[in-house]
Amino acid sequence: MTVFADSSALVGLYGDEPSRTQARQIADLAVSDLARVEVTSALWTKVRTGELASEDAVLLEAWFATDWHGDGQHPPRFAAIPVSPAILERAVALVSRHALRTLDAIQLASAIAAREADPDLDTFLGFDARLNRAAAAEGFAVVS
Repeated sequence: MTVFADSSALVGLYGDEPSRTQARQIADLAVSDLARVEVTSALWTKVRTGELASEDAVLLEAWFATDWHGDGQHPPRFAAIPVSPAILERAVALVSRHALRTLDAIQLASAIAAREADPDLDTFLGFDARLNRAAAAEGFAVVS
């Protein structure tokens, strides 16, 4: 089973987040290309707020980059959905329908595109209540 994971869920893979165990149990994760920036940003925000040492952020960012790109011996861990004009157009509609913030609307539009490509993808993993409600309204089973 493939699950779409938003960036909040991915951060749980790399930090001491409560979601860490849950996110790591899922083998096949689809993600938005936005996650590449959002996860890195979240790690460095933790450095600025004193929640994470910069040395640890460097290691976690490298681990995330390896998972993102693969390492020559292992393929990328994630199936990344490119942010296309069609996804942006869908995100525009989602903003008004669900009162989403910009990047959350793009995340949800990416999840919908992933589900269209793989009809077995019916689960959304995230830790933002508003985004989870919107994902549920769009027909996803939500894990939070």
